Amino acid sequence: MRLRDEDSVALAIRKLDQGTEIEELNLTTGQEIPSGHKLAVKAIKKGEPITKYGQVIGFAFEDIKVGCHVHTHNVEVKAFKRDYAFGSETKETEYLPEDQCATFQGYLRPDGQVGTRNYLGVLATVNCSAGVSHLLRRAISQEELAKFPNVDGIVALGHGSGCCLPPDSEALAQLRRTIAGFARHPNFAGVLLVGLGCEVNLVDTLVEKEELITGPRLRTLNIQDLGGTGKTVEKGAEILREMLIQANQQKRTPQPASKLKVGLECGGSDAYSGLTANPTLGAAMDILVKSGGTAVLSETPEIYGAEHLLTRRAVSREVGDKLVKRIRWWEEYTAQNGAQINNNPTPGNKAGGITTILEKSLGAVAKGGSTNLVDVLLYAEPITQKGFLFMDTPGYDVVSITGMAAGGANLICFTTGRGTVYGCEAVPTLKLASNSDIYNRLAEDMDVNCGTILEGETTIPEKGKELFELILETASGKQTKNEKWGFTGHDMVPWHLGAVL
Repeated sequence: MRLRDEDSVALAIRKLDQGTEIEELNLTTGQEIPSGHKLAVKAIKKGEPITKYGQVIGFAFEDIKVGCHVHTHNVEVKAFKRDYAFGSETKETEYLPEDQCATFQGYLRPDGQVGTRNYLGVLATVNCSAGVSHLLRRAISQEELAKFPNVDGIVALGHGSGCCLPPDSEALAQLRRTIAGFARHPNFAGVLLVGLGCEVNLVDTLVEKEELITGPRLRTLNIQDLGGTGKTVEKGAEILREMLIQANQQKRTPQPASKLKVGLECGGSDAYSGLTANPTLGAAMDILVKSGGTAVLSETPEIYGAEHLLTRRAVSREVGDKLVKRIRWWEEYTAQNGAQINNNPTPGNKAGGITTILEKSLGAVAKGGSTNLVDVLLYAEPITQKGFLFMDTPGYDVVSITGMAAGGANLICFTTGRGTVYGCEAVPTLKLASNSDIYNRLAEDMDVNCGTILEGETTIPEKGKELFELILETASGKQTKNEKWGFTGHDMVPWHLGAVL
């Protein structure tokens, strides 16, 4: 498959033996080409750019003959200028009339947000209180929970930070923003914050700095103040039982799709991700945005080299500059830590046919669909605008998803070509397989098979519409595969910045 006429490579949809004649491209393979990998469709001289998707994905560091394998052994990444052309490709969004917009069954919260699940949350302020938070989760038995049929369960979220951080640091501010985001999350009917009592990230300071409002829906405890683990679990369980009564009074009601905030993730990607799963998700997000909803793209290191495709869709120069500023920050941040922003892809990505971060990024941005980029958010910053947004996060899946969930995403869509079983705690996570092989092998973990696009059984717009319907069903209570298994991430994984002292 040659994606664009101007591309210097084509993609092998299946494994090609050496000597395979390809009439459509008028060439014969010079060596074996693994499934999902690239072959040269014209001679590429050393130093010349290699193009796929009509864009540069790298440069040849040796001469490459027609029909030969193009991958990490003969491709390198070099700096090259990209034309940001701010706002040059924006277009008026064709919003659907209100009477044609979809609805789902959700939980309307007092602040106007809508939950797709109805949980109680137990949040640790520091790693030292994480163990007690999980004990509190287990303190309420399944038999007791069964008496509250409108409650989906109790979620305990620990993490590995909260102390030995500089008091006025960006790292501590970001951690507080993350925890506060979960404390406000619409999928929680009530939240219990659990601290130790001597950490840098003290409960009272967190509440004050993040302007959280304590009351029936938000309670706090300190282990040291209560006299230890046993007494904290006893007091915390008493509070959770009170919250269960209140939470059980919540009922699902019809809500407009405009109340959905969907976080977009890709992990364990392969060469098919950018052809099937990612554009399918983009097609579904176009429907969501046109219905007044919100789609949040993330993973700054995994849009690197393709950021110019987003700046061209920015609604203003200011929004475009915000994205470029985050790219420049990452270049400096990785350099300071002895790394490079283009040290991706992972070994699994490479085995799946992705050669460079540029190639990976060009496929990844397809998750965001085609509507205008309306804002760029910091990690875990509250998602308040409607439309297509970008959040600055690392590429590491669980850290990225933690940030979007903390921002208020009430559903996650996660594309994968190699397979992943991860699901975000408290936020339903749909898994989209890029190919039928991984969907069939991991059928108990994959929710959607986008490989049917590659096989000609359906189109991207058709699959996108199908996915949008599944998103509505999931938001209304249909369980994802990982929810059926009864496991999720078990903890949030905030993005750690700077030195731990």
